[in-house]
Amino acid sequence: MKWTSVLAIYSLLWVLAAFLVMPFGLRTPDEVKEHRVETGHADSAPVNFRPGRIAVRATILSAAMMFAFYLNYVYGWVDVQDLNFYGPPPVKSMGY
Repeated sequence: MKWTSVLAIYSLLWVLAAFLVMPFGLRTPDEVKEHRVETGHADSAPVNFRPGRIAVRATILSAAMMFAFYLNYVYGWVDVQDLNFYGPPPVKSMGY
């Protein structure tokens, strides 16, 4: 596998991981009993958003997913044929 492919797949996995870990640990003003919501902010906006912590968590999770993906690429545990859940396509007759 080329290094550019590894970088592209890792980048996609990092974005996926960031969206997966983003909601963990966030609290709304109602959950922390803080009723000071600034003008223009949504009532559901988190009061403790930490993008650095999300980036670290996403990096760790995406590294683990990339490691699993690369091992599957090398050893071929799950192949394209394994993902065909509907069985082989039906054979079409010529109608003669």
